[in-house]
Formats: sequence, C-alpha cells, structure tokens
Amino acid sequence: QVQLTESGGGLVQTGGSLRLACANSGRFYSSHVINWFRQGPGKTPEYVAAIRWSNGRAYSADVVKERFTISRDRGENTVYLQMNNLKPEDTGVYYCDVGINIGERGFSRGQGTQVTVSS
Repeated sequence: QVQLTESGGGLVQTGGSLRLACANSGRFYSSHVINWFRQGPGKTPEYVAAIRWSNGRAYSADVVKERFTISRDRGENTVYLQMNNLKPEDTGVYYCDVGINIGERGFSRGQGTQVTVSS
C-alpha cells in the first residue's frame, strides 16, 4: 500500500532553490512511476517531472527542464524534486502521485506542499 507525504515547500525569492520530498510509508513497486504535479492559483494541475522506481530513469516537463531534477532514494523510500532558479510562475501546490504512466494521474497522491516564489 502506498501512503505519500510531501515536504520541503516554503517561501523563496526569485532565483532561489527548494528541495521537495515525497516519502512513502508503504512500498513502491518496480512498476510504479512517481510523478510530481503542481497546481498554481486558478490553474489546472500541471505535470512537472516523473521517475521510474525500477531504474530511476527521470523525465521532466519542458517548462522546468534544466531547472528541476527528480531523483529517488530506494533506501529511504523517497522521491525528491530539486528545484533551482525558481520563478514566480513556479508558485503552487506541489504533490506527488503514484501510477504507471509518465505524466498521468495515478492511483495515489499526497496532500501536497505549498511553494511560493516571490518576485
């Protein structure tokens, strides 16, 4: 069973960095894809990045490529999202989601963590 908890959000200035964590108190399986999505104020949810639990292959949306890096720690059962050079448009609630496809909503998600980037 998957139970996800996000952490690491906060308030930063433009150009700053944050590292988000998605901890699973249950178990990830080799078939799992862990996606990060975000939802800005008044916006629909947007895919940000994904990683395959089996081999750690990472993917990211064009809008965050070169700035955000997704990784996993098998020992800690946790997926990370390193966010650098943050911009005000990166503001939103970030949540992780477990499924089997890249960029698609899955079957379990966390409550989210708020990221606010001030200009």
